Amino acid sequence: MKIHEFQGKEVLRKHGVPTLRGVAAHTVEGAVAAAQSIGGSVWVVKSQVHAGGRGKGRFIGDVDDAALDLAAAGHDAPGKGGVRVVKSIEDVRLAAKAMLGQRLVTKQTGREGAVVHKLFIEEGCQISKEYYLAILLDRGAGKIVVMVSKEGGTEIEEVAANRPDAIVKEWVDPLTGLGSWQARNLAFGLGLSGKAVGNFVKIAQALYRAFLGADCAMLEVNPLILTADEQVLPLDAKITFDDNALFRHPEYEAYADPAEEDPQETEAARHELSYVKLDGNIGCLVNGAGLAMATMDIIKFYGEEPANFLDVGGGANKEKVTAAFKIITADPAVKGILVNIFGGIMKCDVIAEGVLAAVLETGLKVPLVVRLEGTNVELGKKIIAESGLHVIAADSMSDAAEKIVAAVRGA
Repeated sequence: MKIHEFQGKEVLRKHGVPTLRGVAAHTVEGAVAAAQSIGGSVWVVKSQVHAGGRGKGRFIGDVDDAALDLAAAGHDAPGKGGVRVVKSIEDVRLAAKAMLGQRLVTKQTGREGAVVHKLFIEEGCQISKEYYLAILLDRGAGKIVVMVSKEGGTEIEEVAANRPDAIVKEWVDPLTGLGSWQARNLAFGLGLSGKAVGNFVKIAQALYRAFLGADCAMLEVNPLILTADEQVLPLDAKITFDDNALFRHPEYEAYADPAEEDPQETEAARHELSYVKLDGNIGCLVNGAGLAMATMDIIKFYGEEPANFLDVGGGANKEKVTAAFKIITADPAVKGILVNIFGGIMKCDVIAEGVLAAVLETGLKVPLVVRLEGTNVELGKKIIAESGLHVIAADSMSDAAEKIVAAVRGA
């Protein structure tokens, strides 16, 4: 579960992490009132969307197509981005008016962008240096890893690819937590000295406590800043909660922002389906994550792109299959559907009945290829063959992929 920066800052403060003063707003006048309540003479107006790269992002309509392509690729482009430093109340008003309701294009939103519904108005500060810090689970090591880099404010993927030596890591024993000596190692890796080292140790340990206490899957601060008076503060907060631990945090329900969620993914979660929307044109309905990945791969092998990852799970029933069909067909990009089922716990005849019910209920207009294998496969194929509906049967994965690609291309 992703949350906005202003919500992330709330989580950090609850766990003793100091932050700059800031107020969220969803109207222009609310942004102005927020700046006035904060006081001072410098503010930062930040677009709140569930995507990184906001500072480099560009708004559709503000710049030309070439600039938007640069923004979607994660590069600086002409025009003002989704994070702006302003020095007057009138400029707060103008920045808020320019952002709210507009589509912000960043590397993580893709070319279509994300609509800005909320802003975060934060006090300005004097920045001496910018760093990067992230805390996440290293599944290979079975430990939490804290990683830092001197290259704050930039894409960490670029740093990892081009300058891996610029990243310093400390793996934390879950029984002892982040030790002061480990935090000092990280501080020295950033080149900190004097009072800044002690301040970094305090905030690093507080961030680690926040990661554990909030049951985070990821906690990223980019940039983590060193101020003119050697304070260390998080200038950003990107937090993703571990979905498996949400039952322990009913308070997180208030952080959910439906406007930031894909409606199809939300509907899939309601039916306990594993669904991720992709950019292709062939919808996939598969049981099992490994088979789903293989299905997407073979679609690409035959020259088309999958429109989604959708795993109905091992114990799906007719209702679940119908719900999955509705989710797939709700995507206007889908030009054909491939059902690829290996019947184990889930019997092929049950899947066949679910597929036919879904075709009738949704009034399916696009080509449908079904490949069944496993328990009750002959019965499943018989049900489909005798249905009288236009369903294309396939005998293997390659046969199914070839047939759906041909059908989509009108062959």
